[in-house]
Amino acid sequence: MRGTLVDHPVQAVWACASRIKAATPCGGLSGVKAPLIVLLAVLAGCASSPSAKQPSPNAGRYQISQDRAPTRVLDPSEIQEVVPTAVTRTMAGNRSPYEVLGKRYKVMSTEEGYFERGVASWYGEKFHGHKTSNGEIFDMYKVSAAHKSLPIPSFLRVTNLDNNRSIIVRVNDRGPFHGDRIIDLSYAAAVKLGYADRGTARVELEAIVVKTDAPRERREQPQLARVGSGKIANQYLQVGAYSQRGSAHEVAEQLRGLTRQPVKIEEVRSSEGQLLHRVRIGPLNDLAEVDSLKARVASANLGTPFTVSE
Repeated sequence: MRGTLVDHPVQAVWACASRIKAATPCGGLSGVKAPLIVLLAVLAGCASSPSAKQPSPNAGRYQISQDRAPTRVLDPSEIQEVVPTAVTRTMAGNRSPYEVLGKRYKVMSTEEGYFERGVASWYGEKFHGHKTSNGEIFDMYKVSAAHKSLPIPSFLRVTNLDNNRSIIVRVNDRGPFHGDRIIDLSYAAAVKLGYADRGTARVELEAIVVKTDAPRERREQPQLARVGSGKIANQYLQVGAYSQRGSAHEVAEQLRGLTRQPVKIEEVRSSEGQLLHRVRIGPLNDLAEVDSLKARVASANLGTPFTVSE
């Protein structure tokens, strides 16, 4: 906050000088020298006053100092989810390495295979209407995310491990840069996942990649490569990727009780070298069957699966 001494230095100095002069005993200062000495003393005092400090470079960037939720109440059913698409990347938001608060970060060359579990937070009104790292305008009422090292833009499936709710988000910002948090979601995304009132949640992150050489139909609906009315080709329903093989086998056995379609477990490596066990159903050739399987998997509390191509 800018103080009176900064905004009106001359008036403030003479006001201070008048107060000091009024408190000075008669004979202590005399003639022309007295006002001059007093003025110099006041100038020295005002120069060291904390209120005369210049504002920090970031002062005034945000209108509020502490982030908060909006006064408007969001209905989770009205929050539109993100549909993954093939991405074209530029240097906007992807400068690497970069440094924040004295720590250096490196942007991944690809998000393919990325999988991580940790703590998610959310950001809202303080940043609403301001630019994200790639120059877009942050809208707390829409689904988006900030991540320290994923390339921008990227798509992630985020699952709240406390209630098993999932949502797909688009990463277009950097952060969070404090604590042990691995991702910052927009307020709307936090509402959708059911943790906006708590501030943080334990989550699972898994990258969703749509190949740039996909046909036009798949770019518009990335999970479904349509070949005719109600038909799809070479599609798989991915239920999850697990660090423990036993967990993957347990899920696979439950899935085999839900469908006669093949259920397979594949070993893959994340971008950080972590071994994961990916559980998929397929190949699938019928759109109605895909929708039915998604509903059955969700009803069995096995997560919110998504379709991929091979």
